[in-house]
Amino acid sequence: MKIILQKEVEKLGQPGDIVEVKDGYARNYLIPRGFATQATKGALQHAGRVRREHETRETKALEHAAAFAKRLEKTPVQVQAQAGEDGRLFGSVTAQQIAEAVQRSIGEEVDRHEIRMDEPIRSTGTHEVLVHLHPEVNATITVQVVAQ
Repeated sequence: MKIILQKEVEKLGQPGDIVEVKDGYARNYLIPRGFATQATKGALQHAGRVRREHETRETKALEHAAAFAKRLEKTPVQVQAQAGEDGRLFGSVTAQQIAEAVQRSIGEEVDRHEIRMDEPIRSTGTHEVLVHLHPEVNATITVQVVAQ
């Protein structure tokens, strides 16, 4: 059965794509949940509009992510944590604490799941942390860990 995707479906396509799937998958899963509609003449014309709108949204999201990445890279983020005299932290600095520090310093929210760290930060000083803002945009922020 030919269908037109209304929403992004992983491993199948983007909104506006016309794909061929098994009848049962379309009738029992995709169409009832609003992920797709059956491909008719009128729906095919509508698919072009949906595809253009999706591309416009994606372009705007990419531009916003790129601008936000530049702001993130310019502004160092400071996190306070309890530390011993040798600079080792009692515990560690987590992605949640970095997200809250970004919110305080820049004023825009970053989801803690977007912050990519190989391992938690366990010492004072300056550290580089990757923030994944968009599938095509990553920002490297400078995190300054300061003892309380």
